[in-house]
Amino acid sequence: MLEKPKKLTLVEQVADQLQTLIESGQWPIGTRIPPEPELSETLGVSRNTIREAVRAMVHAGLLQTKQGDGTYVCSSSVLGVVLQKRVRQSTLAETLEVRQALEREAARLAAKRRTDEDIDSLKLHLDACAAAEESGDMEAYSGADIRLHQAVVTAAHNELFSELYAHMTEALDHSVRSLSGLIPEIGLYRRSHAKMIDAIIRQDVEEAVEAVHEYISHSRNDLKRLEEQS
Repeated sequence: MLEKPKKLTLVEQVADQLQTLIESGQWPIGTRIPPEPELSETLGVSRNTIREAVRAMVHAGLLQTKQGDGTYVCSSSVLGVVLQKRVRQSTLAETLEVRQALEREAARLAAKRRTDEDIDSLKLHLDACAAAEESGDMEAYSGADIRLHQAVVTAAHNELFSELYAHMTEALDHSVRSLSGLIPEIGLYRRSHAKMIDAIIRQDVEEAVEAVHEYISHSRNDLKRLEEQS
């Protein structure tokens, strides 16, 4: 039976505004949100209302409060939160299969649709991976690797794919960083990535897809090696 829509409480209205700021990208992941007094003044509501709205966003998984430090954005959407929880219940082998499916299609579409602007972005992010490899900073390499794949997805020019991949990236970030810690020779990955980017630039669809298979195979081999050692 249909019911009349209920009016939102003031706390719910404020929570919706905070969620909009997060989902629109105005407050990206990692952002320290303004303190209670500032939000209270900006939105014209009491600090208690702000406190309750923030608590609701923390409960939803979009915000995280760090004692003595502030409150930070930890996910860009409720969907991202759900995916993160699900991925944490999966094995690294399962997440690799998901990555292969998504990144293979992204490479295929990017090879068909990339623009000159995309080429510049892909080269920039590939150079960042190379610089991180040279410095031996695995944390920096993991971040550069994620941004490179995001650039490939952007070059696919499918907004729905980009949005879905952004949420998946949040969820798969831990697995990417976990695997980076197992890699004995990061150069294997960089060369496979360079092969993929070169193929996308030349619009060689088959080779771009093959490059994805290549670096995922490296990941599987490293994962198998870890399992054998444990």
